[in-house]
Amino acid sequence: MRIFSRIAAAVCALAGCSLAVQGQMPATAAPTKVVHPGWSRDAVIYEVNVRQFTPEGTFQAFDRELPRLKDLGVDILWFMPVHPISEKNRKGKLGSYYAVRDYKAINPEFGTLEDFKNTVRRAHDLGMKVIIDWVPNHSGCDNAWVTEHPSWYARNDKGEMFGPYDWTDVYKFDYSNPEMRRGMVDALKFWLTEAGIDGFRCDVAAEVPVDFWNETRPQLQAVQPGLFMLAEASDPRLQREGFDMGYNWPMKDLFSAIAATAGQYTFKAPGEKEPRKFPVRHATAIDSMLAVQALDYPADTYLMNMITNHDLNSWEGTEFERLGNLSQAFAVLSYTLPGMPLIYTGQETGMNRAFEFFDKDKAPDWEPRNEYFSFYQALNALKHNNPALDAGSPRDARMIRYQTKSPDLYVFERTDGDNRIFVAVNLGNKEEAVEFTGATPDLSAGFTDIFSLNRSWATLPETLSPGEYRVFTHASR
Repeated sequence: MRIFSRIAAAVCALAGCSLAVQGQMPATAAPTKVVHPGWSRDAVIYEVNVRQFTPEGTFQAFDRELPRLKDLGVDILWFMPVHPISEKNRKGKLGSYYAVRDYKAINPEFGTLEDFKNTVRRAHDLGMKVIIDWVPNHSGCDNAWVTEHPSWYARNDKGEMFGPYDWTDVYKFDYSNPEMRRGMVDALKFWLTEAGIDGFRCDVAAEVPVDFWNETRPQLQAVQPGLFMLAEASDPRLQREGFDMGYNWPMKDLFSAIAATAGQYTFKAPGEKEPRKFPVRHATAIDSMLAVQALDYPADTYLMNMITNHDLNSWEGTEFERLGNLSQAFAVLSYTLPGMPLIYTGQETGMNRAFEFFDKDKAPDWEPRNEYFSFYQALNALKHNNPALDAGSPRDARMIRYQTKSPDLYVFERTDGDNRIFVAVNLGNKEEAVEFTGATPDLSAGFTDIFSLNRSWATLPETLSPGEYRVFTHASR
């Protein structure tokens, strides 16, 4: 029955029938056991790269930007790892944040533990939550645990500690060791009790056994009832009991494929003469992606949508190299498709360069605020003010896709009671007439255009140019 339903949903999307999805999931999907904090439903998450955020690269310098981030409208500050970085096998001059030397200390490059606690307090005073990046799969090669608890680490065929993949600056943990698990939970609790943070973003979370997360979440929630957990993974099993949100990597890859089909993907990996090749995909492929995710993921779970983050920026190209003149249209979709949107350091300035990963780099130019700041500020306000965009599966929520003659147009509406959002984007490489093959949207209820300076009544254009978008709202919140 499940296989038949899965195929039927995907075929429905591909065949062009009108989608009407209840929230993110079908009504028959088993719900997640995770109880999300209420503040997370309409939240926007912002990734903080402390090293590159300011010329100083410190928490105290970052604090100067907190009022600007509040004005931007972000709700969750996700700090990339704040721990000291191992020196043994270090990459570059400063090393990878993800080679942790001490799980209960602060990277002196950024300041002191008291500095970080002050940053958390200031963020909380402004109504923002704070989560920190956690590296549970491996530690740096000179972490104290390597000598104090060598049995906590996995071994290769030669009996040696090792790092996964090409990560030569870390050693992998052995989660079959109960003592090792207790040590990791103890370190996680330290930051909840000592610094008062609100949760964690967990690096390569799928490399750690699912049962560890299922056992650990209740222990952490007993310390922090409003706990929020983000998994760097696209694994539905993690979101049944352990995590509020996972990465929407598949949608990110689909965005890149659609952009490549439109001739906009230009990033060349080091040593490569040509950009990466993608299968041909058009905007309508988003339907089948949503259909599959609706069947795979527990009801009321969250996925994090993005057009960039630290990994993409450093290793896969900027959003402009991957998405070209469609980048803002895809940003609109990252806000208006089901899930929670992410903004990465510098994204709100239109920064079009990759940060150095292992060394200090030039900070973005935060002032003067430009059109990108206004663009994301408007989207953040939309996310906050219209319950139709709430993450998860609100009881009365649904998504309606309006089928068009062009496969490059993606036109849809999300509703929750009287709250409605209407979105139309052109993800192709030529101007397209907005012509519907089935149901036609009704915009007579008093929609306004969120990007119109005078908040004029919304009217649907006859055509959309490549990368052009329209976002209309009708909200009661």
